[in-house]
Amino acid sequence: MTIFSSYALRFVMVCAVVCCAAVGFSASQVRADEITVYTSYEEDEAAAFLAAMQRDLPTLKVNMLRLSTGDLHARMLAEAGNPRHDVIWGWAVTNMVDPRIQDMLEPYQPKGIDRIPARFRDSDGRWFAKTGYMAAFCVNNEVLQRKNLPMPTSWEDLLKPEFKGEVVMPNPASSGTGYLQIASILQMKGEEAGWKYLAELDKNIAQYIKSGSRPCNVASAGEFAVGASFALRAIKNIDEGYPITMIIPSEGAGNELEASGLMKSSKNKEAAKRFLDWTVSKAAVDEYYKWKEIVTVSGGSMPESFRKAGLPADIGTVMVDMDFAWSAQNRDRILQQWQDKLER
Repeated sequence: MTIFSSYALRFVMVCAVVCCAAVGFSASQVRADEITVYTSYEEDEAAAFLAAMQRDLPTLKVNMLRLSTGDLHARMLAEAGNPRHDVIWGWAVTNMVDPRIQDMLEPYQPKGIDRIPARFRDSDGRWFAKTGYMAAFCVNNEVLQRKNLPMPTSWEDLLKPEFKGEVVMPNPASSGTGYLQIASILQMKGEEAGWKYLAELDKNIAQYIKSGSRPCNVASAGEFAVGASFALRAIKNIDEGYPITMIIPSEGAGNELEASGLMKSSKNKEAAKRFLDWTVSKAAVDEYYKWKEIVTVSGGSMPESFRKAGLPADIGTVMVDMDFAWSAQNRDRILQQWQDKLER
């Protein structure tokens, strides 16, 4: 498996195989057994999920538009008057609970929804969260050794002067991982101390990168010592042989849930419901556990490679108790403040 770079816009057509398709098609071209989904799942994991779906639903064609979390939020709002998709799939709950987005969703209870605890579902049935991700550092062991740098174990460690120019983070305006990192710091420390910390951290930041996975990828390649990313990307890169250590910050890992829902405007609702039903099936859950550190659907078990990489069996012990409603309600204000003060 290779490291995937982030693209601003990408369609994936799933037929017998997953392949790229061009943007732009009319509603008349979409058949009843063909749907369009928008997602912020990473490209490699989305491709794996859709390939598994194709084995169970071979007659269903899925056109997928993959955008980073922030870019997808902007696109959803821009298309609010005429949505072009049937399903929103694997998107940050922090974005999904935006009232403007919720107005676009039609309540639907997929078959097997009871396997997802109520706290991971909208009380009105407009969305449900099956998976999630949490923050982690990807630390390049060879860079540390070559530059005689200490192993960082916390957010606080990244303020050390020896890490100047050695840290990369996702841009929270475009990346869901980036926003959960910022939001978790502000929630853990309180806003005044949190903003002071972020200003100090900025002095050591080499780049803010659009994608949540790319900071880990560039650190894995030895371009920087530390990539603030998410745990699953670190685990996958370790599996691929990159000389990195996954570090879960000692203060706790900020986290986000990934939700799905049915678009009210969909003209292919029966096919869309078939897809959503599959997303809570046993086959789907088995695939999630190959890719996601947080799986809310009952059944399945954590792979041994996850534990070897340093993920605890009970991930709840390292997760920050996130206030997703606060993250959602304050998102625009926080991003504007971050852009005014820190964006380059």
